[in-house]
Amino acid sequence: MTRIFLKQNNENNETDNNIFWVTMSDLMLGLAIIFISLFVLAMAGFSQQTIRQKQSQINVSKQIQQELQTKNIDINIDKMTGDIKIPAVNLFDLNSSVLTVEGKNLLDKITPIYVNTIFSNDELTSKLEYIVVEGHTDSQMFAGVNSKNDQFLKNMDLSLDRANSVAEYILNSKYDKKYENSFRKKLVVEGKSFNDPVLVNGKEDFDKSRRVELKLKVKDMKFEEMFGFKTK
Repeated sequence: MTRIFLKQNNENNETDNNIFWVTMSDLMLGLAIIFISLFVLAMAGFSQQTIRQKQSQINVSKQIQQELQTKNIDINIDKMTGDIKIPAVNLFDLNSSVLTVEGKNLLDKITPIYVNTIFSNDELTSKLEYIVVEGHTDSQMFAGVNSKNDQFLKNMDLSLDRANSVAEYILNSKYDKKYENSFRKKLVVEGKSFNDPVLVNGKEDFDKSRRVELKLKVKDMKFEEMFGFKTK
């Protein structure tokens, strides 16, 4: 009788263990399904938000372009990003970072269109991280400077000085001053030296390489934001 009793106990224990592992497997499978569902929903929301954000940037770019065309301002603007490329020849004398009269007149026309259009769009400005004024030079050698590193640094100084000159001028230009604080907080100045040349048919176009760009940097959406987590 004792043997039969022990055998029955063993069978009961095995049954309980099997039930336990089946229950755990179901639980893990359920959690996996929930996680995958949340992930898919989050990614769908992420994509929709990204699309809306990009569409706002495109709309602002089109509006800026239309305003520039209305004013007969022939400036290269990226229709997708709103980035503007201004040839250095339109702003400065050769090897100078002092704005010419013509350069100031050009910025007087561009700045109110650019700033007012950007900051009047709440959808874009809520995700706007920086407005970058970026200076560029060509890779031609300065007379009397033989080292490549010295050439790079001399061009870096020139590109940064030119970007600073443009940033200072546009910040104090005539645009809707209710945007002044927001504009100042977003304004960043960079010098790129000759690190980003403009190539035409595989060769550097020196005239096009010498430029100042106004660029919009939009924040990347963080995945945790889709779940409502606060980020610093």
